[in-house]
Amino acid sequence: MYTLEARIQARPVKAWTGECVELRGAAYRPLVFPPAMLAAAVFPVTFEQAEAALAALPRLFIEPDGSFVWVADDAQRSWQIDGNLYDRDGWLVYVEAKGSCPADAFDQLLRAVGWPAVPLVFQLIREAVYLDEATFRRYAGQRFGMRAGDASTLA
Repeated sequence: MYTLEARIQARPVKAWTGECVELRGAAYRPLVFPPAMLAAAVFPVTFEQAEAALAALPRLFIEPDGSFVWVADDAQRSWQIDGNLYDRDGWLVYVEAKGSCPADAFDQLLRAVGWPAVPLVFQLIREAVYLDEATFRRYAGQRFGMRAGDASTLA
């Protein structure tokens, strides 16, 4: 199960790993890139294409302004993702999402915006750091409440 509060964006062409930071008691290497590169990175789908792809997911409700909520259909596995689509000049720029969901549901959400063809970057909203996809998945899959030293993941 992933727990997330992130901004999901197309990955800038030029990005490199920065110095280790500690998050949830584990070490991670964030991505670093010039701000102008991030501003230029957009998804290869329009707002309307992303909206239609998300609307096709079962139990996902999306409003015309791009705000959405997606809930589990299994009482044994309760989860929910709330989010919003943001565009500029017609193209999808980023998706904000928070909540929790299993990996397969997360993959469906990402497919709606062009993944896996489009490499992604994830900005952790509270921590204000950017992570690549593999690092973000390790971070989002880590349980909250762990003490420092319980897990030492160097990404």
